[in-house]
Amino acid sequence: MSMGHNKGPSMEDGLSWRRHCWTTARAALLPTLPIEVVRLRVRRAKELGLDYKTYAGVRAATGHDVVAFLFSSNALRVTVTRPALPQDRAAKLASLVDAGRIALVTAPLTPGMVLAGTEALDAAHAAPGWLAAFGDQARMIRAAIPGIPGDRVILIGDHGLERDWCAAGRLAGYLAAERYFVGV
Repeated sequence: MSMGHNKGPSMEDGLSWRRHCWTTARAALLPTLPIEVVRLRVRRAKELGLDYKTYAGVRAATGHDVVAFLFSSNALRVTVTRPALPQDRAAKLASLVDAGRIALVTAPLTPGMVLAGTEALDAAHAAPGWLAAFGDQARMIRAAIPGIPGDRVILIGDHGLERDWCAAGRLAGYLAAERYFVGV
């Protein structure tokens, strides 16, 4: 057996041997969490209304807990003719524990219209326009979460263009509304 350039198995060795070496090396890199830590994280995921796999993925990627959510007005299902949150969505937001609940409102809705119809939100801000420049998107996302590091915030959206806001705000992740509000 010979070593490859990066101290891994060489390409001349058999496939099963390479698979064994890389699997062993990867397992050695991944930490083994004490069961009590896992229990705490399962409970925290539930408090945030997230499934454990999603929460654990965010924790692994950022190293931080989730402290706030940004919800697009599309994800909240609010419109100009019906600016109040639907009861089921308002109930889900009200059930969140120790997490900010902030709406990003697309025109022609206004933040005031959305806030007037619910107590389930902590704040509402104007969302970036669909074709806004990346810098403008970043500025508007950061204004919606002042003082909160972006990698501790998850964006819940309902439109493909909203996913770009996640990169602009350097947020922890994007979650489709249908996945977050499943069963609601």
